[in-house]
Amino acid sequence: MTGTLARPRTRTVHRVTPADTARTRALRLEMLADSPLAFLETLAQAAARPHDDYRRRIAEACHGPRLAQFVADPGAGPLIGHAGGTVLPDDPGATVVFAVYVTPAHRGAGVLDELIEAVADWSRAAGRPELMLEVVVGNDRALRAYERIGFTDTGVRVPHPVIPALTELQMRRRA
Repeated sequence: MTGTLARPRTRTVHRVTPADTARTRALRLEMLADSPLAFLETLAQAAARPHDDYRRRIAEACHGPRLAQFVADPGAGPLIGHAGGTVLPDDPGATVVFAVYVTPAHRGAGVLDELIEAVADWSRAAGRPELMLEVVVGNDRALRAYERIGFTDTGVRVPHPVIPALTELQMRRRA
């Protein structure tokens, strides 16, 4: 009997679609359990949101130039990463990168790079040449990861939007 090695499925990064709703919801709950200070809602709030709310949010983010969500999909099983992008009225030349997460087992394997590049491609296509994100001061792992992919600290510091005792630092890079 001759044996052949099955090629492992490689991940893809794609913009969310309505078919991703259940898996995106599961990833959101994982994100909040793993990194509760990094996001704007609690695990309890996200778990209490109806499935239809997730479906509506994904429908809003799956097309158009104002809001997008991208996921890293291993092909089967749970999603392994997420990054979103949006534009703020007071900074129309920049895409704000939000809700960036890579599941712990896949950190350091290039997933972050692929997610950010997907947001950057979408941002450039929408006419926004710059990316901006905010990181909680003291989250050195995230800071180093973002620096590695070209983000620089702008020197701007803002209060955390949910926990005012925390401070976030702003980072930017070309899209």
